[in-house]
Amino acid sequence: MSKPKRYYSFNEHLREIFGEKVIKVALDAGLSCPNRDGSLSYGGCIFCSEKGSGDFAGNRSLSIKDQFAEVRQRTVLKWPKAKYIGYFQSFSGTYGPPQYLKGLYEEALKQKDVVGISISTRPDCLGPEILDILDELNKKTYLWVELGAQSVHEHSLIWMNRGHDFPCFVRAVEDLRQRNIRVCAHIILGLPCESRQEMMETALTMAKLPIQGIKIHSLYILAGTPLAEMYRQQDLRLLSMKEYIDLVVDILEILPANLIIHRLMGDGPSHLVLAPQWIRQKWEVLNGIDSELERRDSYQGKFCPGNLDYITFS
Repeated sequence: MSKPKRYYSFNEHLREIFGEKVIKVALDAGLSCPNRDGSLSYGGCIFCSEKGSGDFAGNRSLSIKDQFAEVRQRTVLKWPKAKYIGYFQSFSGTYGPPQYLKGLYEEALKQKDVVGISISTRPDCLGPEILDILDELNKKTYLWVELGAQSVHEHSLIWMNRGHDFPCFVRAVEDLRQRNIRVCAHIILGLPCESRQEMMETALTMAKLPIQGIKIHSLYILAGTPLAEMYRQQDLRLLSMKEYIDLVVDILEILPANLIIHRLMGDGPSHLVLAPQWIRQKWEVLNGIDSELERRDSYQGKFCPGNLDYITFS
């Protein structure tokens, strides 16, 4: 039996809620993004892959029903009693005609053993009609909305070509929480334009916001992205594995103990990864985080007091 985690993992949370294994099924609903289709820009975020950061999602040529069927075929023997969450991962999951999107969400919920859905999107893709649809969904199922913050620093958002500012993210969180919808924030560590202090400031800001979950991503460079072209043309400073592990543990120590940790590193298709090479060693990184927490005799929330305002970083 594996040791208990020193942080509050999403898997632990799901077992508390549903009492059994829950599998998150990454779906590609054939959507797009305002940062790609010309509404904001044609380039997209500089790190985003051709599949809209849904590189492990289903085949967009298949229906939602058929994408679920493919996953069930692979998992049913190992976890015959498992439940499922439909994860609208690729591109921006709330970007499109509202009633069309509603139909996609409802199709996912109709699939066998589905207990909820998670929708990954941008903070600027939550108009009033979409918020009403999400409000309705939240009243009848287990729902997460995953919002890309990436950083709290304006210069970093510009460097990434995000197309929105940080106050836009804060407004989106407030709009969702007014409807009691669970929010998972995404942040990226290792941006070459940021210092270690700035990365910690992003984490501390997340700790102060009324979010319920967080995904911590490591910056990596995939072939075919604008970031890959930048990497070829200039020397970009990327974190080493040890630096990343130490930074993640420092962040876990300041996050509230009840904040659900959905992810502690990002990873991409191995054949597309240009740098850093350690991104391919996902389990070594995750085990390294566990080992560093144990070495420090530390845990999530160790340095997170009730009042966070006085915490500073040198």
